[in-house]
Amino acid sequence: MEAVANKSTLKGGEFLIKETSAEEVFIPEEFSEEQKMMAAATQDFIDKEITPNRDRIDNMEEGLMPSLMEKAGELGLLGVSVPEAYGGLGMNFNTGMLMADIIASSGSFSTAYGAHTGIGTLPILYYGTEEQKQKYIPKLATGEWKACYCLTEPDAGSDANSGKTKAKLSDDGKHYIINGQKMWISNAGFADLFIVFAKIDDDKNLTAFIVEKEYGGITMNDEERKLGIKGSSTRQVFFNDCKVPVENMLSERENGFKIAVNVLNVGRIKLGCGVINGCKSIASEATNYANERKQFGVSISSFGAIQTKLANMAAKTYAVESASYRAGQNIDDAIEALIGEGMDPSKAKLKALEQFSIECAIIKIHGSEVLDYCVDEGVQVYGGMGFSEEAPMARAYRDARITRIYEGTNEINRMLIVGMMLKRAMKGELDLLGPAMAVGKELTAIPSFEQPDLSAPLAEEKEVLKKLKKSALMVAGKAAETFGPKLNDEQEILMHIADMLIEIYAAESTILRTEKLMNLYGEDGSKLYQNMCKLYFHEAVQKIKNHGDEAVACFTEGDELKVMLMGMKRFTKSTPVNTRNLRRAIADVMIRENKFPYSLYS
Repeated sequence: MEAVANKSTLKGGEFLIKETSAEEVFIPEEFSEEQKMMAAATQDFIDKEITPNRDRIDNMEEGLMPSLMEKAGELGLLGVSVPEAYGGLGMNFNTGMLMADIIASSGSFSTAYGAHTGIGTLPILYYGTEEQKQKYIPKLATGEWKACYCLTEPDAGSDANSGKTKAKLSDDGKHYIINGQKMWISNAGFADLFIVFAKIDDDKNLTAFIVEKEYGGITMNDEERKLGIKGSSTRQVFFNDCKVPVENMLSERENGFKIAVNVLNVGRIKLGCGVINGCKSIASEATNYANERKQFGVSISSFGAIQTKLANMAAKTYAVESASYRAGQNIDDAIEALIGEGMDPSKAKLKALEQFSIECAIIKIHGSEVLDYCVDEGVQVYGGMGFSEEAPMARAYRDARITRIYEGTNEINRMLIVGMMLKRAMKGELDLLGPAMAVGKELTAIPSFEQPDLSAPLAEEKEVLKKLKKSALMVAGKAAETFGPKLNDEQEILMHIADMLIEIYAAESTILRTEKLMNLYGEDGSKLYQNMCKLYFHEAVQKIKNHGDEAVACFTEGDELKVMLMGMKRFTKSTPVNTRNLRRAIADVMIRENKFPYSLYS
């Protein structure tokens, strides 16, 4: 595989066919002192304003959430990624990821924050005219105004472009009259501004509009009663002859679906990154409880079964964190490169996000599922108390469940990952065909008995990783050859391939971060990170093999199936590791520190 020469040359999806060096990835340990101070200040805001008021927030105390948003605005937290010209801090994309990460542990507030700063603000920032930006962005950046995003309808969820909300030009040509219904709208109960998607007349595609609440013609149902994130405002919104000035059309007519898709790329990666601090908090709470809880005369943290759970939480969280900031920096590098070529900054951000839309979907899926794993095991560590609302796990368990649904369900995102990969290959933007053909030839060739040098730390994992990429190319290539365009209808196979790609990206990110930390801290000083890396990698290999085996069994049989299974066996072969010792070593650090095993910002 070809080694990446520099950061700017790596394109979205190329992780599958190019070998990346540790020097070319960003790791969170490299955040500047200013960024770490912002993270610490954000955590301080959560500790003082959110954590003591969780019950009041969940009870939806009148005016509380809007006031918290305003306080966040005063601290600059709502305008982290907004240019200084519009009242923001003008920080880069990865810093915005960092803020989403830290706010992750705030539950319902995290949802309100994400809806406002992401899908509520960014459509105007990225697609608005200069006049629209000047009028609205400063108010949104300070929290003077709160925003929401109105896309989903009763019959238009994943198929967003099938929405029935209509917009009709008024007789005098000065307004669009909007009629329709939206549902599951976060922040609707206190929003001053609505990003609304509707079809003008008989248009095929949606158009986006900036709608102020004061325009009138807007009514709502009562707050939804939800499984989790109970403190976030979620309502159905009805538009009844809502008059919107023609100058409040956002971008061009019928460009709404493109806006929705591109803004969701931001939402996806920030959602995936926006679970990290939540995972760490759960792991810390579980460790603390395990240390305090006595059974059979000893702390339950001394039991191997409990240590397994704690160590798994840490390793999986470490992997999410590694993958998230790697992708975030890739996006930042692409933005800088495009601006350097003369592209408008807003267009450069959109282009970079589109370029890394595959990674955005990967991070969303991986992060949300790791969070669900952590909260589930957190409940289990607490035992009976985990099922009680008096303990912290019940709320965390409920709040986490939504993350696998919004910003596109994980199932939809899995199919998007493979679909985008293959689409880029068909366009010649991503050279999958050459590597896939090479893997096909390797399957029928006599295996090489030449042994690579595996004496360096992580050398074996890196060698296995190369083969794991071949396994994904083999399965995806054969599936594409077998089904052609009809592969889009084979959802079960697509999901297996997607899971292989997700684990490859997360595992590679974890290895590269660990290698970089070994260079920074030395082999002894990085032992914790090596243990988490090795544990995660071992499990990733097993998952990739299982998904590959199941995928090929879905569309091959007889001798062809035997060849494919032999290929999977060859490409996923690795030396077994002592996972008991790895988990005990990781858990020992957690038990001793009484929290998640490492800290970046405090």
